[in-house]
Amino acid sequence: MKEIILRIPESVNLTEGEIRRFLAARLYESKKINLQQASELAQESQTDFVEILHRYGVEVVSDPLPERTRDAGQF
Repeated sequence: MKEIILRIPESVNLTEGEIRRFLAARLYESKKINLQQASELAQESQTDFVEILHRYGVEVVSDPLPERTRDAGQF
């Protein structure tokens, strides 16, 4: 993963974990990252992250299967 440094105003009373979860949820919602990547960014299990997404009102969609897996089902 790419590492960045953010300067957040002190008036934004959020912990580092809350910022990670918020950013991960919004990147997932905008389809910039998948569920696995989002849960890793949030430093949460996928199960816990799905619950976080529900709290943010973000719809959880199934990640598409890789082409090879989808094609293998046809045999």
